[in-house]
This record gives sequence, structure tokens and C-alpha cells, in this order.
Amino acid sequence: MTHPKMLIIEDDLKLQKMLKDYFITQNFDVTALDDGSNAAQTIINEQPDIVLLDLMLPVTDGLTICRQTRSQYQGKILMLTASDDDFDHVAGLETGADDYVTKPIKPRVLLARVRSLLRRQSNSAASIENSDHISFGKLVLKNKYKKCELAGDLLPLTDSEFDLLWLLASNPDEPLSRDYLTQALRGIEYDGIDRTIDNKVVKLRKLLGDDNASAEKVQTIRGKGYLFVSTAWN
Repeated sequence: MTHPKMLIIEDDLKLQKMLKDYFITQNFDVTALDDGSNAAQTIINEQPDIVLLDLMLPVTDGLTICRQTRSQYQGKILMLTASDDDFDHVAGLETGADDYVTKPIKPRVLLARVRSLLRRQSNSAASIENSDHISFGKLVLKNKYKKCELAGDLLPLTDSEFDLLWLLASNPDEPLSRDYLTQALRGIEYDGIDRTIDNKVVKLRKLLGDDNASAEKVQTIRGKGYLFVSTAWN
């Protein structure tokens, strides 16, 4: 049985050692970094299953590391923050973090959060038959040909609309931030103003028959982004 790979990025060396020792006893394969200088490259190169990322780091802070890696990293990011400020928590989620834990950290609570994130990742992977084909109920996506079928009907999506739907469907039941979607689809950082992704979601909802006042298939999660609902396609 392979052990989940974890990367801890934490400049408090006492806390870092405590977390590393604890997760090793829980059968994780753990490596650690003391600051943010090489963090983004390490995450992208190593592709750990989960990253424990301190918000306030020397050299490069946690939010910047999230922005730099999210479009090229498929695992989970759990932020560690000493702040009780909602703004910091929302900022972390908007830049691509999957969850956050506020210090002081209780190892058993952190372990439960980590296992929950890894279960979500495993469930998401099980929904995807292979790298070219995704299906949920009456929705079928074929990436090679950029084809989208709903209840047997071929929908007239542009390539960019298809790519957005594919990305959302590849991460079912998990909100994806505008920052992550903008980086992944357009290769640029979200500036907080650009409405390109929002406009494409509006168009997608219309084509998918999901343009009621309260969308059910592609939902807006306030402060987090857009969420593809896996159970809404039957």
C-alpha cells in the first residue's frame, strides 16, 4: 500500500517537526520546507498528494505560492494560518487553497481535515473514466473532440466553453476559484475585475438548461468560486 505524499511548508521549526513526526506515525510520506523560496517549484515537480502550507512565510508567502502552483498542481492545499481574520481565509480559498486550519493546531483535527480532502480527491478521480472521457448521468464530455452531449443531444459549445466545463467536471463537488480557473484556462492571474470566466459560466448554464435564478448544475459558491454538482445530471 502506497503512503500519501505530504509536503509541509512551515517556518516555525518546532511546529514543522511536530507535524512531520505526527504524520509519519500516521503512515504519510512527509517532506518539509522552512520557507517559500523553492516551494512553488517543489510542489509542481513533486506533485504531493497534499500540501500543508503556512500563510505567512519568509521569502514567498502562502497566497503567492497558491497562485503560482494551482494551475499546474493536481493535489490538495490545506492552509495553516495564525489569523482569525475572515479576509485571510477567503483570500486563501480564492487563490486555490482547498481548506484551512487556524493555529494553534490540534494534530487530530488536522489529520481529519487531511483525510477528508484526500477522500474527496479519490472520489473525484473515480468519477473520471479516463483522461478523454467524463460522464455524469445524462452528461457526456469527450475531450479529444471537444464534444458535449446532454441527454443524447450535442450542445454547441465553443472550445473555450468546453474547456471550462471539462475543468469543472474534472473536479466534481469541489469549488474552483476564479483565480484558479483564470490561470488554468487563460494562463494569467485573475485581477479581481475580469469577468471572462463569469460570462462563460452564464453561457454554459444557458446551454445546459441551468439558467434558473438558482443554478443547480454549476453553482456559485460565495467566496469560493464555481462548483460542478455531480448528482445534478440524472
